[in-house]
Amino acid sequence: MVGDGFRVYNYIPGGGGLPGSEIPRERISPFLMLDFNAEIDFGPSARVRGVGVHPHKGFETITVAYKGSVAHADSAGNSGTINPGDVQWMTAGAGILHKEFHEEEFSKKGGPFEMVQLWVNLPKRHKLTPPNYQSLTADKMGRHILPDGQGQVNVIAGTFNGTQGPAQTFTPVNLFDLRLNKGAKLTTSIPQNHNTALLLVNGTAAINGQTAPEHSFVLFANEGEDIDIRTTDGATILLLSGEPIDEPIVAYGPFVMNTAQEIIDSIREVQAGKFGELE
Repeated sequence: MVGDGFRVYNYIPGGGGLPGSEIPRERISPFLMLDFNAEIDFGPSARVRGVGVHPHKGFETITVAYKGSVAHADSAGNSGTINPGDVQWMTAGAGILHKEFHEEEFSKKGGPFEMVQLWVNLPKRHKLTPPNYQSLTADKMGRHILPDGQGQVNVIAGTFNGTQGPAQTFTPVNLFDLRLNKGAKLTTSIPQNHNTALLLVNGTAAINGQTAPEHSFVLFANEGEDIDIRTTDGATILLLSGEPIDEPIVAYGPFVMNTAQEIIDSIREVQAGKFGELE
């Protein structure tokens, strides 16, 4: 559990919790973390569930909503709610406080809840960029419609087969929400120097000829560029890729910097109130 509102499997770096499956940072850079809240039915609650005020610095957090609703607020004055199909993209940069809770009306009623949270590193030259918040609602996504009713790709970041996503990124990153119907066949190319992976959110698919069951995490080798995905009964898949950031990483809880001294400085900044205020 993360707080009392998110029950997650950790795939990056934890490999889903399987013994010996932790992924080396350099193998999945620029991605730092992927937590998958597989579908769970949260019953009605008079108390709003979630994660209280906490700091971040040196990277970005991305929350992808599949089912349920999440409300966000931060010390830069940003707030918003994401619903199924929406994404919130927060740049912590030089430092921010934020909190995430189930949206109040959803919490009162309860229901199925399914989310992904992804952390993306920032290169040294952008570690101290001012905090920012991108509210990427479903209607803003790039839409790539597959032929013959095979489904569609919602392009969050980067470019999928010529369709551009709305997210602004500091380094080359692709993030694609694949909604594939029965019998779908999808092909795309990703630069060989990108680290690339996908998560089977729902359903089963054949990935480059190998079957990947529901909730599995597929990490591609950096060999070749073509990806072939085929479904029998349909699937929802999150495909991510990014250009590696070849720089030292020193991480401590919610801070990801390049040196130990920068971590010490970050802790002192929080203690001195330099990340702002948030109740």
